[in-house]
Amino acid sequence: MDRTGELGVMAGIIVPIALFAMIFGIVYLAKRERLAMIERGMDPRRYKPQSAPYQTLKWGLLLIGAGVGLFLAFVLDNSIFKSFHSDDFDRDHNPAIYFSLIAIFGGLGLFASFLMEKKNSDKENGNKVD
Repeated sequence: MDRTGELGVMAGIIVPIALFAMIFGIVYLAKRERLAMIERGMDPRRYKPQSAPYQTLKWGLLLIGAGVGLFLAFVLDNSIFKSFHSDDFDRDHNPAIYFSLIAIFGGLGLFASFLMEKKNSDKENGNKVD
């Protein structure tokens, strides 16, 4: 019994419902936030979300790390691990290498971001930086 047709119909029903629920939830929560600000006597038009100064650094280093990890995984899979595959046409690439190196280098990018943020905050607070 083939259930791929049933899954396609279910996906066609569930995806729009989930999309509608997500948009409705975002709008509902934003309106509740504005109403709570008005109840406290605040003007919602004057308050903007606080910016995170290191957010772009964090995302940049994460994406650079993930890109380096993906590139290194591709190079390793096509050079070093090529000899382990018997047939070039029928070989499947090693997905564990790709996922692990993306995670490792992405984590290293986040760690580098943390170190940069810590160093800068220590400078601002007047603490000794090594």
